[in-house]
Amino acid sequence: MEQAREKGRRWVISTKDEMLQAVIDVADEGKKRVSIFTHDLDPGIYDDPDFLEIIKRMVLRQSYARIRVLIADPSRAIKNGNKFVHLGRRLNTYIEFRHVREDLRTHAESFCIADETALVYRLQHERWEGIADTYEPAVAKLYGKMFDEIWQASEVEIEFRQLGI
Repeated sequence: MEQAREKGRRWVISTKDEMLQAVIDVADEGKKRVSIFTHDLDPGIYDDPDFLEIIKRMVLRQSYARIRVLIADPSRAIKNGNKFVHLGRRLNTYIEFRHVREDLRTHAESFCIADETALVYRLQHERWEGIADTYEPAVAKLYGKMFDEIWQASEVEIEFRQLGI
């Protein structure tokens, strides 16, 4: 269900395929920054070739582009060799991963924000149901502020350093 508006579009997501397309659409809106809060890099979403191509294209076109990723539980991504992690190693000037501090892992949601304007949001990270919007600056800034606070409190852990991140 898509909502017609003057600027941007909003739609409801209920499946993994819809979530993947929403993440691709929202990331494609970004010109300088993408911020991702995820519990395990969502296999099949953040390692999708189309998503990775958008991220790679963004950082190679804009020297000031930044991709920041907060991961609550990186063990699965590390164990399975996530392609986004490998891209981050190669483009580590632009892509940074941080492990969410244990006392801040109470957040059940998962989201992706592009340029403080577009976002994909899931209330429960283990479910695909959510909402996407290509122009919702007020909500994107609200989640961006929460992301920034968690980002500042999180650090790169030894697991990440061993991967070269």
